[in-house]
Amino acid sequence: MCGIIGFIGPGNPKSVLLDGLSRLEYRGYDSAGIAVLEKNETQVFRCEGRIQNLKDKLEGKEFTAHVGIGHTRWATHGAPTETNAHPHKIGSVTLVHNGIIENYLDHKATIKKMGRDVLSETDSEVVAHLFDLEIQAGRTLEEALPRVLPQLKGSYAFVIMNEKEPDVLVGVRNGAPLLVGLGKEQNFIASDVQAILHRTNKIVYLEDKQAAICHADKVEFRDEHGKAAEGKVKTINWTPDQLEKQGYRHYMLKEIHEQPLALTQTIEGNIDHPNGVVALHDISEKPDFLKNVKRVSIVACGTARHAGVVAKYYIERIAKIPVEVDYASEFRYRDPILSDDTLLILISQSGETADTLAACEEGKRKNVRTLAVCNVRDSSLTREADETVYTNAGPEIGVASTKVIHII
Repeated sequence: MCGIIGFIGPGNPKSVLLDGLSRLEYRGYDSAGIAVLEKNETQVFRCEGRIQNLKDKLEGKEFTAHVGIGHTRWATHGAPTETNAHPHKIGSVTLVHNGIIENYLDHKATIKKMGRDVLSETDSEVVAHLFDLEIQAGRTLEEALPRVLPQLKGSYAFVIMNEKEPDVLVGVRNGAPLLVGLGKEQNFIASDVQAILHRTNKIVYLEDKQAAICHADKVEFRDEHGKAAEGKVKTINWTPDQLEKQGYRHYMLKEIHEQPLALTQTIEGNIDHPNGVVALHDISEKPDFLKNVKRVSIVACGTARHAGVVAKYYIERIAKIPVEVDYASEFRYRDPILSDDTLLILISQSGETADTLAACEEGKRKNVRTLAVCNVRDSSLTREADETVYTNAGPEIGVASTKVIHII
């Protein structure tokens, strides 16, 4: 769980990147860094610890750059040190990465045999080497994508800069969230909408293996083969004020106090007041398919799974239908028995929980109906599931879930 921010366009990249990282600090606070392309030379600033340490390091520094990237890290590969912090710069290529590259050790061994130095313990630096090899061969970042990405096993969201292409910022995702924010003569890339919502509410959520080629005045989208792809623009209705602490010491305390409102919004959003009945407005068709359900399988992680256990109690008590509750991290590995009359319910506040997404894919492979219970519209899970019931609980930024179990 890390945070990514990227910016291209006129303006001060330092303030955009540091402000975005501050709004993403809940995603990771082991280390942080930014990179800006200043006069055709990439300058990288990294540090251990909180974002404030990075701000102190950049105190008094001014830039004229129009493109930059930033990252706040929760360490996976390698200790939380400055050397392992992002961005990683290799040759003319600089990148930030969320996710895990499972076969990075194989690539690392190959790169070392070429005589290249690998300075960090991370999987991310290895990917920077792979892109740099393509750039040295005379290719652009866009041309390098379909050559590098098929070599990678695992999940990733990358934002990449190249000194030889000072007017381009590239983002690509597979299994880890990444979105593009469309501004006026400037564009943004981020892992979470919180980082940029105060700057634009026009958002394109990238699909798996989809890339965004960002310029200051336009964004082009590509599929995994490098062909033109559609970028569906969504308007986010959350206000920037909803993402602020509003006087509370931290987000978790704020969200605890928001629980009555969250519960009200969830109920309100699913009531047909004129007829006085429950109405699941977000389901795309009349929920007649529920009449044929003979068994329910609930899959989730963490607090969402606890909510699933509560749901099991009520579904079995009221509907008299047997319910199983699984950890999403174990579900697909046990080869679950899912019959045609099973409803697979997947609970995720963010809609980006990797194991829950994998469980959804397992359900679709076995041809069962999938129903997401989610808070974030147009998240990966809501796009993959057959149907979605939204909790409408408002932003949930605190790491410990504060709303979902009360809603279920």
